[in-house]
Amino acid sequence: MAKYQHGDGVAAGLLVDALSPQFFRFFLGQVRRRELADDLVQDFWLRIHSARHTYRSGEPLLPWMYAIARRVRIDQYRRSRNRSGREMQVEKLPDLPAPIATDERGVDFDTLLETLPESQREVIVMLKVSGLSVEEVALATGSSAGSVKQKAHRAYEKLRKLLTGGAHAV
Repeated sequence: MAKYQHGDGVAAGLLVDALSPQFFRFFLGQVRRRELADDLVQDFWLRIHSARHTYRSGEPLLPWMYAIARRVRIDQYRRSRNRSGREMQVEKLPDLPAPIATDERGVDFDTLLETLPESQREVIVMLKVSGLSVEEVALATGSSAGSVKQKAHRAYEKLRKLLTGGAHAV
């Protein structure tokens, strides 16, 4: 990142190549549409490029990047919410793609994630899909480590109830 900050194009390319799949998974876990996740990754790298001067060498890189990714996602949500009032209804909805990942019982992970509130889903994706630590997620979301742990715990409880067939899961 330090080389990228000083204008090294090769370093920028290496950074994009190394981290794009991770951030694509993050956005896909949030929006569930590949095309939109691709668009968000592009927007994310544009923002990284514009904000690269704000990164402080020696600080952890991923929390800084996830904080930007989170803002990209929030801004996209706001744009789509504002646009939804101007959209027209269609007579027939397009077919949905088949579920991607299911376990031996036929449970779709993405469907389970959809049942979680946005803040819990975001924490689970950062912790379990992206592999960030609790402290890194706290930095990325601008919250405390305790808050991240609490959101993760509540998400785990809800997912556990859904997987074991709990009556009050939803």
